[in-house]
Amino acid sequence: MIKKIFSLFSFLFFLLITVYSFFIANFAFATTIDQEIAEITKRISELETAIGPLKEESVDIQKKIKSAKDQIYLTEEQIKNTDQKLIDKEADLEVQKLLLSERVKRLYKNTKKFNPLLIFFSTSQGSSLIRQYSWYQSIINQDTKLITSFNKEIFDLNNNKAELKKQKIKIDAIKKTLEDRFGFLSGEIKKAEDYKAELTKKQQSLIAEKTAMFNTSVGDVSSSQDPASRADYNPGFAPAFAVFSFGAPHRKGMSQFGAFGRSKQGQGYENILKAYYGNIRIETVDTPGSISTSVGSLPFEDNYLIGIAEMPAKWGGEGGMEALRAQAIAARTYALSYIGWRMANRNAIGSICTTEACQVYSSSRLNNPGLWKQAVQETRGKIIVSNATNDVFSTMYASTAGGALYSYSSLGHSTPQVWDTSCNNQSCWPNDAYEKVSDSPWYYKGWYKTRSNLSCGRSHPWLNQNEFTDVLNAVLYYSQTSDSSHLSQTNSGGCFGGDDPNAWNYDELRRQTESHGGPISAINSIHVDYSTGGYTHKVRVETDKGGFTFDGEDFKKIFILRAPGAITIKSGLFNIEKK
Repeated sequence: MIKKIFSLFSFLFFLLITVYSFFIANFAFATTIDQEIAEITKRISELETAIGPLKEESVDIQKKIKSAKDQIYLTEEQIKNTDQKLIDKEADLEVQKLLLSERVKRLYKNTKKFNPLLIFFSTSQGSSLIRQYSWYQSIINQDTKLITSFNKEIFDLNNNKAELKKQKIKIDAIKKTLEDRFGFLSGEIKKAEDYKAELTKKQQSLIAEKTAMFNTSVGDVSSSQDPASRADYNPGFAPAFAVFSFGAPHRKGMSQFGAFGRSKQGQGYENILKAYYGNIRIETVDTPGSISTSVGSLPFEDNYLIGIAEMPAKWGGEGGMEALRAQAIAARTYALSYIGWRMANRNAIGSICTTEACQVYSSSRLNNPGLWKQAVQETRGKIIVSNATNDVFSTMYASTAGGALYSYSSLGHSTPQVWDTSCNNQSCWPNDAYEKVSDSPWYYKGWYKTRSNLSCGRSHPWLNQNEFTDVLNAVLYYSQTSDSSHLSQTNSGGCFGGDDPNAWNYDELRRQTESHGGPISAINSIHVDYSTGGYTHKVRVETDKGGFTFDGEDFKKIFILRAPGAITIKSGLFNIEKK
């Protein structure tokens, strides 16, 4: 057993060293993102295999510790009972000793009165003395026997108590050993789990890089209206399947296209901001004279804010002036919150970057601000303050949320989960979403190009039946096994440096799903169920192998991994269409 444990820890140590070496060396020379993802996935699988026996032993030790505690409790109870019995017996013994002493005294007195010559006389006095003498002698004999019995019981109880104490000491020692072992295992498991978390984080980072899961705002120029990314596009074959994302970025805070739509329908900037940020108020304060940025110190109101290029200035002439004002207040608040400015401490010394990682500051916007400058000047000093905290918070915003925004928390303030529709709930979504009113190009879109506009050999987001059933078989396999190590795409179209060599091809994946209810070869119908929380909850398909229901997040994850080229899903709120 000791050799087995030592061998297991040796393997785990070697695995951790190997993984560390992999991070230091292999990442620097990896040729493709897909290969990096595959390698990390493999390492995670190996790490889980190594952790498994440790967890099993840990669970077994916990059971043994509980058993030891139970035995210790029972032993302590037995010792308590024995102590009580000893107290009772010792008390009985003392009583019996007192009785015996009294009876011995009386016998002694009667012995003094007793004359053996009375035996030869038939007098009543002689007979009475004889009877008393005999009675006392009998009682004394009984008392002696009882005292002897009590002494033996006390002796036995003391021996039992001593044995129980020895037993308790042994169990305590076993319990201590088990607890030490459990503590050690817990520490090793935590180290391994922490390392696994690092690997998983890197894996997700690579997947995000591969699929360009970016957070951005509208900027100066809206995305082009690509006819091929719309649902009415004809791919030229049938059946055809495509996934359409509602929205693209992080879907938290203010939707810029939603604000534009609200402005076009007559809402003022204050109502717009309250719709997205919840329990807030607008206050006017003395803002800093300058702000530290990654391009140097800039005058805050008259330079930095006027150079913020997060919303098209032209919207001001298209019914979106209130949206520009709302954006100016949100951008001002975001910047102050970011650098550490607070209502109670207005001498912030922090710095803010000038890219979309923070807020985009552009010299071209500064030199040609259009109506944006008016929006900034008309809202000078106005910031968003949480009614819950009476302070600023991070006022997140992004281009398009697909008509539904997630709640988030910042500096003690929580925003609401929002259905960004004219009816303020899901009942009129998706047709009456404010982003649809403003004609956001990302409101309902099929994504098939990278952020750098590479199409990876695809001219649209539509998949034929063989391609889509391949994705479904991958989802089916993952839903049954939670193993995605072989489910990366096998047709990258030259993007991302090539295909994953560990990925199963079409035929192998079909073979692997035979024991999991597949393989699926034909799709009769497909539907999605939406959650009131603003995401796709379930994907339901009817196939030649029967009906399947998949978790929406599982489907999204595997679709991103398996779909050919750069075809992807940008949002947790998505739909699947069949032609």
